[in-house]
Amino acid sequence: MNFKINESATKLRGGYYTPEDVARYLAKWVLGIKPRTILEPSCGDGAFIRALKGQHRFRLSFTGVELLNEEARKSRKACKENDLIDGEIVAGDFLDWGLKSIEEGTQFSAILGNPPYIRYQYLAPQDQILSEELFVKFCLAFTKHTNAWVPFVIASVAMLEAGGRLGMVVPAEILHVLHATSLRKFLLTQCSKIVIVDPNELLFDEALQGTVLLMVEKKKKPASASQGVAVLTGSKEDLLCEEPEELFNNAKPVSGDMLNGKWMKVLLTPRELEVFESAKHKKGVRLFRDVASVDVGIVTGANKFFLVNDETVKEYGLKRYAKPMFGRSGHCPGVIYDREGHTNKNEGGTASNFVMIGNVPMEELPEKVQDYIKFGEEQNLHKRYKCRIRSPWYSVPSVYSTEVAMLKRAHNYPRLILNSARAYTTDTAYRIKTVDPSIQPESLVYGFVNSLTALTGELEGRHYGGGVLEMVPSEIEKMLVPIVNISESDLRRLDLLVRSNEAADDVLRAQDKIVLKAAGFTKEEAAILHEAWRRIRSRRLREVHQEKGDSISDE
Repeated sequence: MNFKINESATKLRGGYYTPEDVARYLAKWVLGIKPRTILEPSCGDGAFIRALKGQHRFRLSFTGVELLNEEARKSRKACKENDLIDGEIVAGDFLDWGLKSIEEGTQFSAILGNPPYIRYQYLAPQDQILSEELFVKFCLAFTKHTNAWVPFVIASVAMLEAGGRLGMVVPAEILHVLHATSLRKFLLTQCSKIVIVDPNELLFDEALQGTVLLMVEKKKKPASASQGVAVLTGSKEDLLCEEPEELFNNAKPVSGDMLNGKWMKVLLTPRELEVFESAKHKKGVRLFRDVASVDVGIVTGANKFFLVNDETVKEYGLKRYAKPMFGRSGHCPGVIYDREGHTNKNEGGTASNFVMIGNVPMEELPEKVQDYIKFGEEQNLHKRYKCRIRSPWYSVPSVYSTEVAMLKRAHNYPRLILNSARAYTTDTAYRIKTVDPSIQPESLVYGFVNSLTALTGELEGRHYGGGVLEMVPSEIEKMLVPIVNISESDLRRLDLLVRSNEAADDVLRAQDKIVLKAAGFTKEEAAILHEAWRRIRSRRLREVHQEKGDSISDE
């Protein structure tokens, strides 16, 4: 869990100022309609105001909103330096100002900006309330997992007049995160065309996450249909070399069912999309939810207390209460977790024992076990929310294991784990049960490693700064899985292959020759799915590789 006290002032403020070339590019595009009025909802030090200078010969009425007084003064200065701008800089909270302006019917011909990237939990209480009010006003589903940039964009689009243009720098997660679902729906209902420019490079090194340029035109008539969404990828240099007017007009959007929910399928080429969609109709391919159920792992409320190594078990006499557990990729580098693997982890000092004391009164427990509970209470663990709402606090609910597990996060591709040790899993993993009696757990685990399933994971999952792929149960249920008949030796060979540190690219290619072939895919179709996975995974991993200064490889 991330705590506010551990974050930098820049991250808490959400301020990552826009590079000059990006600001001028977006400014040039919105100026193409010769707007009378321009709004910037978070104008900072005036980067977009400076970007307008020299790119228009007509007078502009510019309104900027900025929370910080010192930055607002810089923006006022930038306005005065442009003789063709009549500027007003409001020093205040944009969400508060925006809601009032929407109520008053205020609209603008064009909107520019780079909204703050601040998690909901870090927002001031008043902004949390204002964010929810904005969602309610437009009948949009609200979630407390949202980020400040989402309500900023919603409010901005609401204030854009018919036929107006909006150009903003927003996180690349706009394509896939669940908390932006309402925004994606709102954009489609409000805008005639949506173009997302997706540079290969990070625009803000400090943010450690990908960002994109969002370019939209609002519908001239609310009832008219949207053309849909286009995503343009490439190097920043190549993308910004093209005239923004031509780039927007030439972008070919996609529409229809593929824009329901996430927009990741827009990244596929027409041929890739054709092969991917046809996969759903092959007899050997099943939806995950039709073959297995997904449940979260055990929520302890204090993993450091309940997950211990052998030394702690011995010190406090916990052997009777210690059960095997795993919850990290380091615990299980392959696709099988058995008793031998668990023993090896314990010998290495790994905290892979789950302390399951149960609903036993403190006074009935051995003295050493009581000492361990008191040790936890000295750290105020019993006062943590998940612990204090149960009695006794050390009795963890919903404790059971399943034959198959899946880690919540993955680096290269998601994988299932055959839980031969019947170990318990924390909430960093999911508990998987087969629901089709004709499908053995071993077949499900084996068939899960292939380019089609890995690609589905990229399209359905989400990622944040650092490039780690994360999936929740509702996303896992949508994954496509080929089901093949295998022997125990087949699964053992796959386990050794995955453990061998072989490049993910090579592992999936090897599996495709067996799994996808058995599911009815041609060599060409398998190669197309593999290349699609490679490209979209590389897009996800750009954050971590560019942070390290590396190129993206198959390792």
